[in-house]
Amino acid sequence: MTDQAGTGVRGTGGTLAVIDMQRVFGEPGSPWLAPRFAEIVEPVRRLAEAFGPNVVFTRFVAPAEPRGAWQRYYEQWPFALQPPDARIYELADPIAAMAGPTLDATTFSKWGPDLAARAAPGPLFLAGVSTDCCVLSTAVAAADAGIGVRVVADACAGADDESHADALNIMRLYSPLVDVVTLADVLADAAPRVSQPGQASPGS
Repeated sequence: MTDQAGTGVRGTGGTLAVIDMQRVFGEPGSPWLAPRFAEIVEPVRRLAEAFGPNVVFTRFVAPAEPRGAWQRYYEQWPFALQPPDARIYELADPIAAMAGPTLDATTFSKWGPDLAARAAPGPLFLAGVSTDCCVLSTAVAAADAGIGVRVVADACAGADDESHADALNIMRLYSPLVDVVTLADVLADAAPRVSQPGQASPGS
């Protein structure tokens, strides 16, 4: 599959969802800090570049009025009851620079009609935070809907290293619905298979 400019191809097909790369998960001092957030910014950037227009950036935001079990959740985390345009819910600067409109949800899983419309028929690649919460929840929901999921392990960060590893191991149990892959795997599949401008394409 070549891009419209004819300068490269994306051998993987599918859609990349960059999950919740927001200030609230990336800034020191935040109660929800994912400690390795900064380390995955570059892997996420490289993935987004490889997938071109087939990238969805998501945000977790608080509901205007929590209901059900979410009431207890926000009693535990009252700082998070802020409107969607609050600074804590903005995409982190390096990510905001590459993102367009975001897909926002008040749930951990970002799977729903909006993402399904972008991701079908799959596969859906996942990167972002946190591995043990929103990434895991999205992966399982998409898999249940029949979408093949590829979780890019070294482009995800968890609440801590142990939780990150545990979540990856849980998702491996869902194979072949969910596969855990590496950045190198994805970029190898996405490597250009046509020549750069000014060069002859193979077989031309």
